[in-house]
Amino acid sequence: MDTIIKDMNPVLQMLILMTVFSLLPLVFCCMTSFLRFVIVFSMLKTALGTQQVPPSIVIIGLAMILTFYTMGSTFQKMYELGSVPYHKNQNIVEAINEGSKPLKEFMMKQTRESDLAFFVEMSKGTAPKTPDEITVWQVAPAFIISELKTSFEIGFIIFVPFIVLDLVVANILLALGMFMLSPTIISLPFKLLIFIAVDGWALIVQGLVTSYN
Repeated sequence: MDTIIKDMNPVLQMLILMTVFSLLPLVFCCMTSFLRFVIVFSMLKTALGTQQVPPSIVIIGLAMILTFYTMGSTFQKMYELGSVPYHKNQNIVEAINEGSKPLKEFMMKQTRESDLAFFVEMSKGTAPKTPDEITVWQVAPAFIISELKTSFEIGFIIFVPFIVLDLVVANILLALGMFMLSPTIISLPFKLLIFIAVDGWALIVQGLVTSYN
């Protein structure tokens, strides 16, 4: 395999590089901590009941900044490992192969064993004896599923206190006979007040960042 990579036509290598560049947005959104950040922030926005605040671009921007913050060392290792074979023999494919190893290690740390075992089994290849034999494309779908489960678990915990507050306000309005008044409109200021009082944004951001350390 190494011989094939070394002897690969430079034009074909360039095509592979262009393909990889076109997949970078997909890799960034689905194979990094960005996935957990953006889902939790979106759920928080829904739980608060603020329709357009904060704007989606702000949520995405915050998720991107936190992604670079939590994965800075991983990105640095990817660059260092990938640059060595490229500067040594100008082999783009080998550089991509080496540079993807830190990303695979990051995903495996956040992936449940049951999900990873399922996709390794579905690949119908030889059972890997060591983690190094597991490919990125076996880890990636397992990582996405694990991150979705973790994100929804965090989202559920965030939703509970806001739902309780909505129920309390709805029962109070029902007892007062105010049937035409929307409970959501009344509970929104109290949600914001409580969220500000406990410094909610800082707690959630700190919790998400430390969950990767």
